Amino acid sequence: MKNQTMLSLLLCGLMLYYAVPRLAVDVNSAQGVFSLSWLFLALLVAGGNLSSLLYKPKKTVQQRQIAKYTPRQAEKKRTTERG
Repeated sequence: MKNQTMLSLLLCGLMLYYAVPRLAVDVNSAQGVFSLSWLFLALLVAGGNLSSLLYKPKKTVQQRQIAKYTPRQAEKKRTTERG
């Protein structure tokens, strides 16, 4: 998942690097409105990819319990169940 996010961020950066010098930022024309909209959406994509890289989801309670469960605890549980 991290590789896919890095690739998306790299491609977004390359598109911005290529497109920004060619965009006409003029609010009075349709071309300018398109340019500003395109820049806004490209920055949203870059921000989303960056936030995906920087923030990891929190572990659920079940995942934490599984991580804490050791083989020694499993052995104790088996011996107490047998009686």
